[in-house]
Amino acid sequence: MPHWVPMQGPFRFAVLGDPIDHSRSPAIHTAALDHLGIEGSYVATRAGTRELHAAVQDLRQGALDGFNITMPLKAEAAALADSLTEEAARAGSVNTMRARNGVIEGLSSDVIAFTRAIRDPRFDTGAPLLVLGAGGAAAAALVGATGRDVYLAARVESRAMELAERVGVDAGVIPFGTGVAGAVVVNATPLGMSAERLPERASQIASGIIDLAYGNTETPAVAQAHAKGLPVMDGIEFLVLQAAASFEWWLGLTAPIEVMAEAARNA
Repeated sequence: MPHWVPMQGPFRFAVLGDPIDHSRSPAIHTAALDHLGIEGSYVATRAGTRELHAAVQDLRQGALDGFNITMPLKAEAAALADSLTEEAARAGSVNTMRARNGVIEGLSSDVIAFTRAIRDPRFDTGAPLLVLGAGGAAAAALVGATGRDVYLAARVESRAMELAERVGVDAGVIPFGTGVAGAVVVNATPLGMSAERLPERASQIASGIIDLAYGNTETPAVAQAHAKGLPVMDGIEFLVLQAAASFEWWLGLTAPIEVMAEAARNA
């Protein structure tokens, strides 16, 4: 829970990435700020390496109070931070930054969101997890799944093996497209953003789906899971969990989850 008392606003927050036009984060955080009567702004900024470095300097100088980072800048953000939370250090990925007493701190709200997602009571908490992907989101999923039986699959199998070793998780690396009976499948790839389907076998024998991909309509994986009556957490719901973790870390206040979720759905 929050452990510090925030300064007075107006606060200045942002999300950096490329592409960024599709981001629902400004709507989510603006709704939360308005609901709590906090003066502040949250904007989306198209950014590459140069803009990320500039944003870190803005944090140091007080021109920004915090920002989120999307792909492909999460690993670079981790390298720029002066201090990382334990989970962010393990994942090698940062998607939230702030400055405290001149120290740039990095957090992975992805890890926090994954930890909450896989413990959600709608899923069988004793089921194995099958994580698809080998990037920053997959790394965060592995860290968040500590203590669970985990399988990992990526289109380049060597990348999956390297990721499991780097994160220090005893995950069973299996070929991409292989299913694990009764597993909760965690889609940490972009598959679904443009209506692509997940590997048929992986989703066919799953007991639930956590799908990070989202768009204006249900992804094929989410639609298929709903049709089969399986428990589902879609990408927008996951995004709200991430946003709430960032919001609480920045401001030391409990995030209004329901308000943020409504804003995310309507953005």
